[in-house]
Amino acid sequence: MKKYVDILIAIILMMICSPLFVVISLGIIFINGGPIIFKQIRVGKDEKLFTIYKFCTMNQKLDKNGELLPDGERLKWFGRLLRNLSLDELPQLWNIVKGNMAFIGPRPLRDSYLELYSEEQRKRHDVKPGITGWAQVNGRNAISWEEKFRLDIYYTQHKNWRLDLKILWLTVQKVLLIKGISEAGQATVQKFQGTKLN
Repeated sequence: MKKYVDILIAIILMMICSPLFVVISLGIIFINGGPIIFKQIRVGKDEKLFTIYKFCTMNQKLDKNGELLPDGERLKWFGRLLRNLSLDELPQLWNIVKGNMAFIGPRPLRDSYLELYSEEQRKRHDVKPGITGWAQVNGRNAISWEEKFRLDIYYTQHKNWRLDLKILWLTVQKVLLIKGISEAGQATVQKFQGTKLN
């Protein structure tokens, strides 16, 4: 039932937000220099791979060696604005329509992280990934990877409509307060290197 509700709401939101999609796309082209859509392979439910869609917030400028410049140098004011308002996430509505994602669930991460997870951390893939989730409303990128995974697993084991509604309400608050967008001292967030065991 949740799947079909998510898809219906996603379709309605895509129609309502279509003028905003156009404005953001033009802004990315003329201010950031394109491309408009960022695509990357992520891990979904049962560790199945899928392509995630987001608005591209960083330009593609290269250094003298032909390598991409650091994130901080490629993330300009318009891209930062999209991230602060979470508008870069809007194309993931299409992921919901395709059935890859839900509105609520653990954030989908890169496939390169799969080999770094502990067996417990792999449980985050027991449900569909979401645009927002329990970890996002409890610190987002301002908390450690281990804490994010603990919160993700809590959600998979306790998910229900009441918790989903609480997450949606807290998400609105977080977006309005613009909190936890990036890790301290980072333009975005450091890559997961695996859990450090004592």
